[in-house]
Amino acid sequence: MRVSIQPIRLFGDPVLTTPALPVVDFYKELRQLVVDLTETMLDAPGAGLAAPQIGVGLRVFTYWVDDVVGHLINPSLDLSDELQDGPEGCLSLPGLTFDTKRAMRVVAKGFNMHGEPVVIEGSELLARAVQHETDHLDGILFIDRLDAEARKEAMRAIRETEWFGAEPDILVLGKGLGGAIMPLAAVVTRNEFDAFAEYSIGHYTHEKNPVSCAAGIATLEVLREE
Repeated sequence: MRVSIQPIRLFGDPVLTTPALPVVDFYKELRQLVVDLTETMLDAPGAGLAAPQIGVGLRVFTYWVDDVVGHLINPSLDLSDELQDGPEGCLSLPGLTFDTKRAMRVVAKGFNMHGEPVVIEGSELLARAVQHETDHLDGILFIDRLDAEARKEAMRAIRETEWFGAEPDILVLGKGLGGAIMPLAAVVTRNEFDAFAEYSIGHYTHEKNPVSCAAGIATLEVLREE
């Protein structure tokens, strides 16, 4: 049985600063990705988790605020002019929080995992979580929102953590995967590659992309044999 809880990528991993790609097809592999994100988020636990944080470069995130669990795909945000300022953390920077300014209210539009339009309206913590996770999809970390002095202090705190600079159990992938199968051409863990390839192979299993599909399947089979 496939394990849904995935390793979370940490600060310094290039996938966290790479803008994610829009979801264009809503296949069963996408629904599995939402399950992976949800279970990983709840296990951590955290108020939200974006697909790049488990090494998948797609515009998908989950949230868990006030006992409500949800997800949003391809989000677009309308933000209030009124601001809030308070502590914010991130599962990719474990154990650290820094005061971060955010819009007080948000209206987020996107889709659920079945391709149905969704609107999320929230304030305070929910608004903060939605903005934080959407930033992840744009390759932005919350410490990038800090002023210069606060970011300097944040970087000092990061360098003092036990996890900073830790090497994950990784696979190094080149760009020769048909482009579509692994568009980020990144360094990924084996579980993360399986998750991305599972989505991508399903995504490209149709008459328009037989070569990309075959390349992805072949690559996955080779890596699994190593």
